[in-house]
Amino acid sequence: MRKFAFLLFAVTLATSNVSAYGPTGHRVIAELASLHLTPEARAAVERILGDEFMAEASTMPDEMRSNPDEFWQREAGPYHYINVSPGQTYEESEKNPAGDALTALEKFTAVLKDDAASVEDKRRAIWFVIHIVGDLHQPLHVGHPEDRGGNRVDVVWMEELTNLHRVWDEHIIDHRDLSFTEWTRFLNRKIKPEMITRWQEAKPIDWVHEDIVLRDDIYANSHGILSWDYAYKYMPLIKSQLSKGGVRLAGYLNEVFK
Repeated sequence: MRKFAFLLFAVTLATSNVSAYGPTGHRVIAELASLHLTPEARAAVERILGDEFMAEASTMPDEMRSNPDEFWQREAGPYHYINVSPGQTYEESEKNPAGDALTALEKFTAVLKDDAASVEDKRRAIWFVIHIVGDLHQPLHVGHPEDRGGNRVDVVWMEELTNLHRVWDEHIIDHRDLSFTEWTRFLNRKIKPEMITRWQEAKPIDWVHEDIVLRDDIYANSHGILSWDYAYKYMPLIKSQLSKGGVRLAGYLNEVFK
């Protein structure tokens, strides 16, 4: 017990800022989406991204966090998550006046649809649309404000000091030791037409409602030392969320560029 208390103290010192779905998760969702675009949407995405792949673009909003530009330092931070207190819906929750992932998705979608927007603005907008759809399929991105989406929930993962948010952003996914292209190939083979139809019927607000249900289960079952049994329990959910995220991102872009 004393040893575990010391480990949790060390984790507290190491707890990072609110992060986004890890690079592998974002790339899997983007790569999956690229396989389900309509020809019109694929052409539009390629016009905007140029020689950049969707999987590459998916992590740009995280990679640009060190950019000294005021947008990245002062504005973009809240665009990666939503705060919803326990027992509340998104509609009932206190909104961040600086925006959140859902309002940012609407904002950047409007840029993509604006014929007068510059190529540079559209490129940044599609970075965020790809990225935010990924984040909205990681349940702790609709987290409790008091612990910053699990960033302040200290845990030990496979003997590594970390926090609950990072377990869901990266550790469970990377536990399989697969590249994002391997993940994509394995998941895409199991996606059936009826799944695509059903998943794409859901709107972004529905994704948020889903996240709250999943998040509550995660909070209730994630304490202390998380190991092989935890990975076994939640790996099917990880696979489902990555698959849904990719298919829904494709459907979203297909609609934007229809």
